[in-house]
This record gives sequence, structure tokens and C-alpha cells, in this order.
Amino acid sequence: MLDGETAIDVALVDELIRGQFPRWHGLPLTRLRHGGTDHEIYRLGDELAVRLPRIEWAKDQAERDFVTVPRLAPHLPVAIPEPLELGDPTEHYPYRWSVVRWLDGDISTIDAVNRDTATRLAEVVRSLNEIDAAGEPWTTYRGRLDRSDSDERVRSAIAELGGDPRLLALWQETLDAPHWDRPARWLHADLHAGNLLFTEGELTGVIDWGSAGAGDPAADLMTAWLFLDERGRKEFRRELAEFDDATWVRAQGWALALAVLALPYYRETNKFLAGIAKHTLTQLVPEGTW
Repeated sequence: MLDGETAIDVALVDELIRGQFPRWHGLPLTRLRHGGTDHEIYRLGDELAVRLPRIEWAKDQAERDFVTVPRLAPHLPVAIPEPLELGDPTEHYPYRWSVVRWLDGDISTIDAVNRDTATRLAEVVRSLNEIDAAGEPWTTYRGRLDRSDSDERVRSAIAELGGDPRLLALWQETLDAPHWDRPARWLHADLHAGNLLFTEGELTGVIDWGSAGAGDPAADLMTAWLFLDERGRKEFRRELAEFDDATWVRAQGWALALAVLALPYYRETNKFLAGIAKHTLTQLVPEGTW
């Protein structure tokens, strides 16, 4: 556990279900081991999952999902977890939590999925972009307008990774790129391997919508480096030819920032996320050693 995390075990989850949603009490509870950083997830029976924030920064995600996911789901070409119930804090657990519909599927790597995955990802991004975001506040997370507020942290992380001048040059290119000057678009903002579900190699689901919001679509184009390889990246960009060069530069920057911040932090504590960061850096600087 990291500092500030709440301890969660099957007894606690059983207590929460029994006390708040007794119709589901008695269904088997199985803790899922995954690469996420801010939630514990338990499978509840065959058709449900319980998502419980384990750290302060994720405390609002359950409530936000109940507003966001039903609004987005009907427009998307893949399944996303339908929220069913919103649980309350108790004396033993401090946050709101949720019961969602279970989605079948496997987490995979780009070399083990169908060749049309880049096209499928492009369909997801375009579908999100086409949903009306009028009236939504601009995200303060990935996709925000001001990238410069990450400058010190990103440069410090690059230095911690050896100070590769090619990473510094890519980051400076990001800072110099023009801002997105059109209306905000809906974003997932975390399209990496841990949040993509595949069935027999086909992209069938996208999970973890806690970062979703409205902002610069570059935050979703960053999956070109987070998940895809060179071939897939070219196909992905062809499918999304409506975006200009500046948007792709910003996307590259969001991917770089995620990777350089994640790798030193998770190198020893979360091998899965560290692996995503290494893949991303390899896509950005193929000759690098991470």
C-alpha cells in the first residue's frame, strides 16, 4: 500500500454489500488483481463488480461515473461498465463506492490483438468527440489547456530517468505547440493497456472512466504511443486525419508526461504500469534504454 491508502479486504466489501445492497449479499466475492492505482475491484457473482476508491484523490469517481457513463455509453462502439448502485461511506470505509455491470474481456498487448485495433480505437475516439460537450467544464486533468504547469515535474522526471535530451526536446515541442482553440471534446483521457478489454483479439470494452471529461482531444490521441506500435500509430493517424499536426504534438506530449512520471514512481511497486510507461517511451524514442 502507498501512503494514504485505505485498507480494503473481502470482509469489508461483504459488510458493505450486506448493509447497503442486501439483495446481492451472498454472491461470491473475488478480489481482482489489476494494475490500477486508485481503486480496489471485486467481482460480485458472475454479472457484477464492486469498485472502491482506496485513496483520497479518487473519492469522487463513483459519483462522477453515475453522471458521465450513462451519458456516453449509448454513443460508443464498445461496452463500458454500467453503474448500477452508488454506495455510501460507513464508519469503516470513508468514500462513496459503486456496483457496476461486469464486462467480460482480457487486457492485452498490441502484438496479441487484431490488426484492426488501431481503427477500432479511432472509432472510440471519434465517437467520443461527436458527443455534445456543450456546457461541460474544461477538464483540469489530461486534456487541459495549460500544459506548462506540468513543466517542472516532467523535466525533473526526465532527469531522474537519465536526462535523455531527445525526451527534453519532445517535451519542449509540446510546450511550444499551439493550444486547442475549438470547443472542448469528450475524453476518456486514460486509454492505455490497462483500460482496454479484448475478446479473442477484438477491442470490445473500455473501462475506468474516472479521468473522463471535456477538453483537448489530444489527451485521447496519446493512445497512439501508450498502446499502439509504429504500424498501428500510422493507421490510427490516417483514421483521424481531421486533427492537425499541433494536436498530434500535444498528444505525444501527454503520452510522454504520463510515461516519465509513472516509470520512476512505479518501477518497483507496480510492474504493470511501469511496463506501460516503458512501452510508451520506447515508442517515443526507440533507441532509448528504460
